[in-house]
Amino acid sequence: MKKMKKKLVIVESPAKAHTIEKYLGNEYMVMSSVGHIRDLATSGPGGLGVDIENNFQPHYKIIPGKKQIINQLKKAVNSVDEIYLATDPDREGEAISWHLYEVLNLGNEDKKVYRVEFHEITKNAVLKAMANPRSINYNLVRSQESRRVLDRIIGFKLSKLLQHKIRSKSAGRVQSVALKLIVDREKEIQAFVKEEYYTIDARFNKDKIEFEGALFAYNGENIKINTKEEADVILSKLTEDYLVQDVEKKLKQKNPKPPFITSTLQQEASTKLNFNSSKTMTLAQKLYEGIDIDGTPIGLITYMRTDSVRLSEEFVHGAKDYITSTYGPEYSKFEPTFKVSKSAQDAHEAIRPTDITRTPESIKKFLTPDLYKLYRMIYYRTLASLMSPAQVYHTQVIINNNGYQFKVNGQELVFDGYLKVYNDYEDTKNTILPNLEVDDKVELLEVVANQHFTQPPSRYTEAKLIKEMEELGIGRPSTYAITMETLKKRNYVTVVDKKFVPTEQGMITSEKLDQYFSDIINVDYTKNMEENLDDIANGEKVWYEELRKFYDLFNPMVEYAKEKMEKLPPKFIDETCPLCGKQLVTRYGPYGPFIGCSGYPEFKYIKKETEQPKVLDIKCPKCGEGYFVERVTKKGKLRGKKFYACSNYPKCENIINNLPINELCPVCGNILSTNGKEILCENKNCKYKRPVKDGE
Repeated sequence: MKKMKKKLVIVESPAKAHTIEKYLGNEYMVMSSVGHIRDLATSGPGGLGVDIENNFQPHYKIIPGKKQIINQLKKAVNSVDEIYLATDPDREGEAISWHLYEVLNLGNEDKKVYRVEFHEITKNAVLKAMANPRSINYNLVRSQESRRVLDRIIGFKLSKLLQHKIRSKSAGRVQSVALKLIVDREKEIQAFVKEEYYTIDARFNKDKIEFEGALFAYNGENIKINTKEEADVILSKLTEDYLVQDVEKKLKQKNPKPPFITSTLQQEASTKLNFNSSKTMTLAQKLYEGIDIDGTPIGLITYMRTDSVRLSEEFVHGAKDYITSTYGPEYSKFEPTFKVSKSAQDAHEAIRPTDITRTPESIKKFLTPDLYKLYRMIYYRTLASLMSPAQVYHTQVIINNNGYQFKVNGQELVFDGYLKVYNDYEDTKNTILPNLEVDDKVELLEVVANQHFTQPPSRYTEAKLIKEMEELGIGRPSTYAITMETLKKRNYVTVVDKKFVPTEQGMITSEKLDQYFSDIINVDYTKNMEENLDDIANGEKVWYEELRKFYDLFNPMVEYAKEKMEKLPPKFIDETCPLCGKQLVTRYGPYGPFIGCSGYPEFKYIKKETEQPKVLDIKCPKCGEGYFVERVTKKGKLRGKKFYACSNYPKCENIINNLPINELCPVCGNILSTNGKEILCENKNCKYKRPVKDGE
């Protein structure tokens, strides 16, 4: 007779459950909650699911579709003696463990219940974590609850207000501040007045080596050339004699960058791999949860939501030995002292490979091309961070002509150091100069005046916006990717040449929020709110007292805006109704904007769409070539209903009914879509789903 399993481990992800089950003995069963099992209800005043008058007590309900999973977990609980809650090692994961504890009635069972954290999914790490369990950290739970209540109050109250007044789809605690950064930058660009200026640039030759220099000073005083006339005067004063006035050589060290944290991983993946933040995090999740290597699932990287650059002593010691044996002792003479951000919680290590000997090349055949690219970048960034600095000879030469001084810069890499492994991502180019000594004469090949104009500040790319949010203390590692996607899905921004451009609706939304909610929707308040959540997590502040301070400031603003904010009128267009001759207007319905008669409801004319179908910036996962196109059913009972089809039709007949999102299923890797209430997997054999979060 088969021996009954006596211990139950509950994780969030089915993929992670599959990996961990391989590491534990037969006495363990490993099951998945598939993310959150409960969320705030939408009952009570304002549909908040929060009892404002009773210290903001939240009211929870089971997430639709999770009853079957809960019943399976309850059945498993009844068959075991010990339960290990092994959800993700962060604030959100702690809350999921607590919800499981409550819903499964683990406090009322005569069983042992433990909380364990897996920071990496490898056999040694899993066994070590299981041997060192702890209890649920209720300070972390309260911090997560506070964050959830904050987002619900802001999301519901502001979103309803904006939908009614200006037809904007949503507002959010982090989302709206990120939008403000984009809009404020756009206003700077619009207000920018360009100014003309000139540079004088020269090409020289000595010993058959050409090199370049730029005029920067006259007799030691810096020069600024504003007009062509000023440039021509200088050119007229230059003679044929160009002499070396000064030569300065310095050996400089170029230190490696620290290992990745969530924000820097997203930034580097954007600039080097052209991955958006959502795709980066989906791929990183797969690498963390486990990839089948020769039939054995192995977690390849540590937990990918972190703001610490710290590496464990055990890993550093092993990596140093690997560097010495693989590249030589001269490459391992570096003791990293990476600066930690003031806002870093330092709860986890940096994002690193779980085994430094598992090179990207050795496991390439087990990875998809995108997984390989991301793992390779993480692997070599970590390895480089522990290697010796590169050494570069910098040479600066001043060439004088009649008092006008030209600066020439050269550099030569003399020891590659960490660039031995990281040169693909951080190229250091040599600029070789001839041997130049003071009073040497150099041959002039060309000297010209070049016109330039001052440039406005550049728009934010996704990478730059994430960096700005991190530096300002807005949001946390888990929020960056979803913030980027929400801004795009809400049509507050478009992406042009990889840069965020606010739409008209985005501009209006930000301006109205700035007009009526400037004390809440700003960088400083949002940063302080994040710090308060950290203080709650550390047990230094009382969660409901902080919520009360916020609510007493926020709610009067909402009431004032309800009364004072003007409602946008329908937008008239230069066409008339064929039924009554009145002007047509753009109106907004449940499926977006449409053109109808301004005489509604007396005249219910709606103009049929003749435009080209809307193409989404989401690639079809079935063929990998086409993009999803928004279409409308023209016949039958579903006439007028939107659906989404591959632009590669009829070669590819992929059709989905819900709106696709730029996110892959964490369980099976298929495309996810939304019906407005839930995010679901489009793979009919996969049951993954989760509720749409406030602000998404």
